[in-house]
Amino acid sequence: MLKATFKKYSLQFKLPSGTSRGILKTKETYFLILKDKGKIGIGECGLFRGLSIDDRPDYEEKLQWVCSNIDLGEQELYDVLVEFPSIQIGLETAFKSLVAENPFEVFPSEFSSGEQSIPINGLVWMGNQDFMKQQISEKLTQGFSCIKMKIGAIDFKTEIELLKSIRKEYSTSDIELRVDANGAFSPSEALEKLKYLSDLQLHSIEQPIRQGQWQEMARLCEDTPLPIALDEELIGIFSEEKKEEMLNTINPQYIILKPSLVGGFRGSDSWISIAKKKGVDWWITSALESNIGLNAIAQYTFTKKSTLPQGLGTGSLFINNIPSPLEVFNGTLHYNTNLKWNFEMMNIE
Repeated sequence: MLKATFKKYSLQFKLPSGTSRGILKTKETYFLILKDKGKIGIGECGLFRGLSIDDRPDYEEKLQWVCSNIDLGEQELYDVLVEFPSIQIGLETAFKSLVAENPFEVFPSEFSSGEQSIPINGLVWMGNQDFMKQQISEKLTQGFSCIKMKIGAIDFKTEIELLKSIRKEYSTSDIELRVDANGAFSPSEALEKLKYLSDLQLHSIEQPIRQGQWQEMARLCEDTPLPIALDEELIGIFSEEKKEEMLNTINPQYIILKPSLVGGFRGSDSWISIAKKKGVDWWITSALESNIGLNAIAQYTFTKKSTLPQGLGTGSLFINNIPSPLEVFNGTLHYNTNLKWNFEMMNIE
């Protein structure tokens, strides 16, 4: 008989990590565990406080309801959970894990067999100039050719100087630079700031202004000298009609999919299908999940065959992540089949 339980887990950052929303020291997440006839399935519900649309007081109550009604089956539960995208992906992953030959191989491919890897960007967290320079140096040593920098937390002039110093040392053929403003610019100043940034030959900027300002973002995308990628803009848009309306209105150069925030794999498939019709390119980004969620998202990402570097985390930010076969090798995410999963620390009976 199919049984479901959930477990809360608090991920501890090795170093406090700066974003435009403040400093992160811990990140809570939830594991959904299914058991049936001696088999186990596990999925991660990667709630992101302050960002997820399902950051609600009744979150654990909803998870308990899912566990009590697991016999409704994956599809029916998924449809009911439309306002809980992080539970949707946990549900999708747990059911795939339950029926898989290997519970951690939810999208079997040349990636999960260790034969191929996924090019990813190296993420540089916000901080003072020396700290950011040190991170950039480390990423280059690790073989990254695409670096993404969070901007918008320290003053803009300092950030421009830092980017200039990188460009002085490394040309566009050495490094592709992406920046993520997390909505830090005001609509009145955004275009001028984008002009400064475009002089530095950047690949793109994510979410220059706060989400929900469709007309202002549309004007920016029309006039921008630098390609704009929508990120937070996608959060909380559930219906196909609304997705089409948003993309038709704003007409961005790129969209960025965080499966834990946009309805899991089905939700991501829906966005990709609509974006393709409009000629809008995309890439996929993790959202500080543990290695359980990152593994599922990475395996899914590989099946989509994008040629762009993806924004997949490396699992190395946390002291107490679940030991896994995921490794970063020469600027790519790799699945090392010689390494084993170890979830003793999760205390799953």
